Amino acid sequence: MSNFEEEYSLHTNPQDIVNGEDLPEDPIQDHRPRLLIMGQRRSGKSSIQKVVFHKMPANETLFLESTNKIVKEDITSFIDFQVWDFPGQINYFDSAYDSNMIFGDYGALIFVIDAQDDYIEALNRLHHTVTRAYKVNPDLSFEVFIHKVDALSDEYKIDTQRDIQQRITDELADYDMEHVHLNFYLTSIYDHSIFEAFSKVIQKLIPQLPTLENLLNILCANSGIEKAFLFDVNSKIYIATDSSPVDMQSYEICSDMIDVIVDISEIYGRTNSYRDDFDQSQTDTNGHTGDYGTTTETANDASSLIKLNNGMILCLRGVNRFLALVCLLRSDNFEKHGLIDYNFQCFKEAIADVFELKRRNAERMKHERMGLIENVDDSVGG
Repeated sequence: MSNFEEEYSLHTNPQDIVNGEDLPEDPIQDHRPRLLIMGQRRSGKSSIQKVVFHKMPANETLFLESTNKIVKEDITSFIDFQVWDFPGQINYFDSAYDSNMIFGDYGALIFVIDAQDDYIEALNRLHHTVTRAYKVNPDLSFEVFIHKVDALSDEYKIDTQRDIQQRITDELADYDMEHVHLNFYLTSIYDHSIFEAFSKVIQKLIPQLPTLENLLNILCANSGIEKAFLFDVNSKIYIATDSSPVDMQSYEICSDMIDVIVDISEIYGRTNSYRDDFDQSQTDTNGHTGDYGTTTETANDASSLIKLNNGMILCLRGVNRFLALVCLLRSDNFEKHGLIDYNFQCFKEAIADVFELKRRNAERMKHERMGLIENVDDSVGG
């Protein structure tokens, strides 16, 4: 997952910012799904972005300065999307800003609430944001991260979530907007909850999700696999899993395996480690449509097995330059490893077909959009 970050000063004309006049014109990139991260000042928005997309250790986020600029980041992975980090002190519904430009595209609005602070003002702002944004774009997905819950007891976490959910539901009902659905997550950058929450958000932006889930179900059913996750390697966000319920402990150990393999490969691996090879492959396609189905050698043949104390086998297989399959299975089922290897190869080829279809759709959309732009230019010139 490659990152391209730009900052916009609040001291510039905000209309120029949201109209993209400070950006290189790229109608294709602007069409990508957009994650809008909003909330009060010091609620942890920038820390979340740094931990998830920049691999910053959680304890180092204590030294981050408060954001005073709109930060836009382009993320290149299985699904290309944009992350917009909004400073808590700006009013993005001010007449100086173009609300249609901010909220009009397909994507999700993530509102971060500091659970350790008085959140009444944050709830007022959340209500105002949801009601205004929904009028601009009813298809926008609304996600609420009840953040910094690591210092709270389990009972207090549940009470806080229930209180926040009840308050915002009542406020929306008062405005006859009870049909607007909000999703709530308890998150912290000091554990896996923030990655779990982002995984659920990202999955809603993946048109191919039903296909990926079906492929994982077939793989698990025919290989004796207990649980399987398809991870984005660099962010540790899982973009799909099989239909069996997600056990947080299973997710955590599968997520941790990626860190183990990446760290070991950097020490004992080839000249190019898994992540170096992964990052280089993204650099080659950043800003372009890219050959999504192509895999580089190192990422393609990455493989590892770990036998756990409870007799389970933890298995990682590289799928392509973006993705890795991490699964749990019983040791007696792994005795048929030849069958598992064959099934995984079929799974990898099916994933490549999904990538190829995505690439063709992106190419078709590019040609259609470029054709529209040329027609507009011709009409203006005429």
